[in-house]
Amino acid sequence: MTGEVIGICGTGRMGSAMARRLAANGFSVVLWNRSGVPDALAAETGGTVARSLTVMAREADIIITSLINDEAVKGVLDTLTATSLPGKLVVETSTVSPTVLRDASAAIKAKGGTAIDAPISGGPELIAAGKAGLYIGGAKIDFDRFLPVAETLSDRIHHTGSLGTGAAAKIVNNMMLCGYWEVLKEAMMTGKKAGLSVEKMLDILVTSPSGSPALKGRTPRILGQDTSVGFPVTGALKDATLFAAVADSLGIDTPAIDAARKSYADCLEAGHGDEDLSAMVRTALSGD
Repeated sequence: MTGEVIGICGTGRMGSAMARRLAANGFSVVLWNRSGVPDALAAETGGTVARSLTVMAREADIIITSLINDEAVKGVLDTLTATSLPGKLVVETSTVSPTVLRDASAAIKAKGGTAIDAPISGGPELIAAGKAGLYIGGAKIDFDRFLPVAETLSDRIHHTGSLGTGAAAKIVNNMMLCGYWEVLKEAMMTGKKAGLSVEKMLDILVTSPSGSPALKGRTPRILGQDTSVGFPVTGALKDATLFAAVADSLGIDTPAIDAARKSYADCLEAGHGDEDLSAMVRTALSGD
């Protein structure tokens, strides 16, 4: 256990889950959110609510950002680096381009702080169980400092190398998942046309070499038996767009990701944007 105070910048689904998990395991937390921190979350975690990012920078020792996209992270980092960060460790956990934290690292260092990127693999339910994945890029001394926090959130911790490689590893992992859901949609549409039921195909797939924990966990959602949202279609489309942009900047063609982007865009256009990402498969099979 560490005596360091943990700041959470962004109390959406992921940030809130981290705050609850850390508070339940003895960490003191400071909370900030652009639109305000819910009173219930502050009460549940016993967290201090920071009125501004300047207050957050003063009160927290390790500052975790959990935000929606590159622009949101850049905005927070710009504000943090406009203040003093003596001895502070900035930990970027969002799904963003590997360049975002690299570009801000000199300014963070100039203000007395250090930084690592530590994007999370898995949703709030895995954070709550301490079983999310963490891909951490940065200096070993900073990795070691963050490790007590990481071990509270994750049982799959990877130190990937220098700053930015954590974000790169998250993109590689999620590109695989993005392509997986697109191929699943295409395979199941083919099977349905060939006379197989959706139920039978899923029964076969979840126990076959092509099965995965992600598929097993979302099977009830594909069947329409569970309407909970692990990660929404809007988020999946946003991430797929990011993956394609990063790959394009490196000269890599991504036809599989492009196909997935179209599938998620079609699902969003059909009115399912706030549903779980597996709605892309379910609605394609049902013709909705």
